[in-house]
Amino acid sequence: MCLKDINQPTRVAVGVIMREEHICISLRPKHVHKGGLWEFPGGKISEGESVAAALTRELSEELGIEVVVTRPLIQVPWDYPEKSVYLEVLLVTEFNGEPLGKEGQEVRWVSLNDLSNYQFPEANKPIIDALSI
Repeated sequence: MCLKDINQPTRVAVGVIMREEHICISLRPKHVHKGGLWEFPGGKISEGESVAAALTRELSEELGIEVVVTRPLIQVPWDYPEKSVYLEVLLVTEFNGEPLGKEGQEVRWVSLNDLSNYQFPEANKPIIDALSI
């Protein structure tokens, strides 16, 4: 293990997938960090990979959709006691296909006003706040 890896936050591409007034969220598997909570889909950014490329790959693998149009929404550095993450959040405004849980996860379309009825990891609060502006 390289020394630099110890303190580096995990870079994560996050997609806020929108269709009209609804946002697609998915349930984190119980066996992962913050499992059992809802999330905006996405995943780790590989070395040398752009945020858009990582998000496109992750959303294809997780939800079976093809990302067409994105724009930056917010960047969220967050320190949990057990790990640090750096969320690079893109708003997905156009995509092909219908999101479905390809990894067995539950997927829901919820209205922006209903997001507060779901439990998300703490690092997602700034994303929800950014959407509420």
